[in-house]
Amino acid sequence: MKDKEPKDKSNTPPKRGDEPKKKFTTNRRTLVKALASVPFIAAFGYEWSKVAKNKNLKKKNHSRILKELGLGNKKSVATTPVSSSPQDHIRIGVIGCGERALRVLRAAGFLWEEKLRDLKAENNIAVLNHWLSQEDFNISITGVCDVFNERAEAGVAQSKNSLQAVRESKSMPKAKQYKHYQDLLASKDIDAVIIATPDHHHAQMTIDAIQAGKHVYCEKSLTRTEEEVYKVYDVVKNSNLVFQLGHQVRQNPIYTQARDLVRKKALGDISLVECTSNRNSPHGAWVRHLKNGRPKPGNPQNIDWAQWLGTAPEVPFSIDRYYNWTKYWDYANGIGGQLFSHEFDAVNGILECGIPKTCMATGGIYHYNDGRDIPDVFNVVYEFPERKMSLLYSATLMNSRSRGRVFMGSDASMEIGGDLKITADAKSEKYKNELKSGLINDGQPMLSLTSNSGIDGVTSATAKYYAGRGLTDVVINGKKVDVTHLHIKEWLNAIRNGTPVSCGIEVSFEEAITVIMSTKSYREKRMVEWDPIKRKIV
Repeated sequence: MKDKEPKDKSNTPPKRGDEPKKKFTTNRRTLVKALASVPFIAAFGYEWSKVAKNKNLKKKNHSRILKELGLGNKKSVATTPVSSSPQDHIRIGVIGCGERALRVLRAAGFLWEEKLRDLKAENNIAVLNHWLSQEDFNISITGVCDVFNERAEAGVAQSKNSLQAVRESKSMPKAKQYKHYQDLLASKDIDAVIIATPDHHHAQMTIDAIQAGKHVYCEKSLTRTEEEVYKVYDVVKNSNLVFQLGHQVRQNPIYTQARDLVRKKALGDISLVECTSNRNSPHGAWVRHLKNGRPKPGNPQNIDWAQWLGTAPEVPFSIDRYYNWTKYWDYANGIGGQLFSHEFDAVNGILECGIPKTCMATGGIYHYNDGRDIPDVFNVVYEFPERKMSLLYSATLMNSRSRGRVFMGSDASMEIGGDLKITADAKSEKYKNELKSGLINDGQPMLSLTSNSGIDGVTSATAKYYAGRGLTDVVINGKKVDVTHLHIKEWLNAIRNGTPVSCGIEVSFEEAITVIMSTKSYREKRMVEWDPIKRKIV
């Protein structure tokens, strides 16, 4: 499956997001009809603002508005079932068996040994039953590869604990362990691969996998360098294979609602978007090589250090670099690649804004003086002059205050994370009659949608951080579902049926270039610009 040819979106607003020709008037009925036409809006929890000072009138208007919006009776969101046909069975190879890979495999229907034992404990049986109730993808893990033998063995053990195996209290055939990923790609027993390695391996592994005829699900970020972006893009575009980047927020239906509301001009003209990433823990700052104050396992005898380095500069073995590779430019793009990439994917999915025209990044290492390269405070300004819009991004690894993700329009603002709230602007021309009459209250959300993304059982600050951004669970048709589960399902359906993926090579290209612009600006201490003609950052 191929995506469409890329278009420069820094100069021309994308056709997908063309605004409707009919003007959005200030009439309440027009507002109601526009919002009511948003697909699946009734699948979420909802809340309308206080509509009048008089309690009885408020209740009456509240019920009438909900009814006209179509929110009175919740409807189910249609989902496409996975084929259980034997000929549609897909054999998966896993390259990189670290923490993220194990979580991806859990979402795909495989539990690692330690987690399975933990969930079988009496106090966790409800969580186990929830996992067992998820959809079986009709896949098997037939190959795993990791440079750390201990992690590879964990991946092999996880391959046996499929949904079917745990449901029936048996073990599935275990995956074959490979020392080199090239040997895994050469196997005729593998149809597709999941790549969950450090970022500096993504480009070459994706290229090699596509050239070996394997479909690819690659964790973000797409690449580390600009040159790699073009190489990966060309190889994927010239194949008929399915590529999906691991940005699971696109599976959260509330973001589809946000996109449709923006298309219908519910916010008016958007001039400013602000998104942030605040964390305040060593683990959140990628200090992850210690457990209870002692180094985690791993040494030159059981980690193939030369293979782990790949084409990165040669340095002596370092347990710090192995576990904390995100701290170094040799292997990643720091906060930009690890945190901002989520934010941009969310913004791009809603606005379909594409690559910005210019970028200016600042920040510094102000707290974690542990030998890292990347800043622990990072601020970026992107400009989209053709859209008359700026995107501001700000991050600190020394404070955990949630500052949200906000879209500011001429008539209303929208804040979106796990939930969505739209608040009319006090000076709005569009809603001035509703504000004047009290149907909409100044300063209070006029519409709130929730994906019901609970964080039951979540204890870590990092897990709560991602839950608050809609990156974990959502409730669809009354059932809590992991958005990574849905993202993998979309990839598998595309392989089987030729259906579209939401994070294919086109949007992956846009995200990679945008992230790399911030790295280039920060490291070179200057504003950088995207040249759509030369297709280069200048």
